[in-house]
Amino acid sequence: MTYGNYPSHDNIKKILVIKLRHLGDVLLTTPVFSSIKKALPLATVDVLINKEAFPVLANNPYVDNILLFDREFKSRSLFFKLKYEFAFYYSVWKKKYDLVINLTDGDRALLITKLSRAQTLVGMQTDNKKTNKKYTHLVKKCHLDRHVVEKNLDAIRRIGIFPEYKDRNLDFFYQQSPKDSLLLNLAKEEFILIHPTSRWRFKCWPEKKVTQLIKRLCDMNKKIVITSGPSTNEKAMICKVMDSISNANILNLSGKTSIDDLAYLIHKCRALVCVDSFPFHIASCFKKPVCALFGPTSDLTWGAWKNPNAEIITYNISCRPCFLDGCGGSKVSDCLHQITVDRVINNLNRILENQAFLKN
Repeated sequence: MTYGNYPSHDNIKKILVIKLRHLGDVLLTTPVFSSIKKALPLATVDVLINKEAFPVLANNPYVDNILLFDREFKSRSLFFKLKYEFAFYYSVWKKKYDLVINLTDGDRALLITKLSRAQTLVGMQTDNKKTNKKYTHLVKKCHLDRHVVEKNLDAIRRIGIFPEYKDRNLDFFYQQSPKDSLLLNLAKEEFILIHPTSRWRFKCWPEKKVTQLIKRLCDMNKKIVITSGPSTNEKAMICKVMDSISNANILNLSGKTSIDDLAYLIHKCRALVCVDSFPFHIASCFKKPVCALFGPTSDLTWGAWKNPNAEIITYNISCRPCFLDGCGGSKVSDCLHQITVDRVINNLNRILENQAFLKN
């Protein structure tokens, strides 16, 4: 047994990393893949993610195979659900992994971990002692605020892989020549990208203030591109914002962009304004100027990662971050509503190389 109880790396040929979460969560695991490949270049690295997150890793050179779990199976008949789950678990069982790193809490990820037949099972510490005992290497929980990227990397530190800071980079690889000629032409202009939505409405700035921000920027003759996720709620929010705006300098692409298209726009924009959401983490990949409005979530845990051009805008209030779905569970976060349009404009000025860019 070695100091730290690290497993021998000599016998690790097939690795499975499990992250059954949303797009941003998957993106924030990418330093794990590149670090494993650097430490174990001959090992095969497979990743298990939810089907909708596939574009996040589709072109990642540090991932050899992507296993997709389709959560839509839950809406099917009982027979179909049983058949689907059995077939999926069996497909993992057949692969005979040597190492499984489970970065997801929950029963399904734990079951897949156990069915893998791997000798080394790495999992994150929970409050359930029985669950903790199912892993050969348990990643202890840090009770202080710590960035999610570092928490993910703790899983490979637990088995004796210690990446240097310069190697802990977020990676997003996308098709850099979009099929849509509109996007190609747009990249020739200087524009500000505004992505004010999230799947969680309590993380969003009020529509009224988003509207005011866009009007102010239009008054400064700035080209504005607006994007959102494809969900009905997100597109409805943009519709409310656009109801009182009529300006030729605004391009509304809400719900019309693929994940690759969104990455392209973030890469090409002059600056991004968003909330705590997936686009914010893409901006960290490209070191893009970004103003992100944070409410009930922690900017220490979910903030910018190695992006010197990021500005986190919060409202200084004693209860933040509370991690609640709005004040008292009301779905409305006062800490976001108190952020002013002037603050966002001022922060935009600060992060842009040319301070005169957003001034009259």
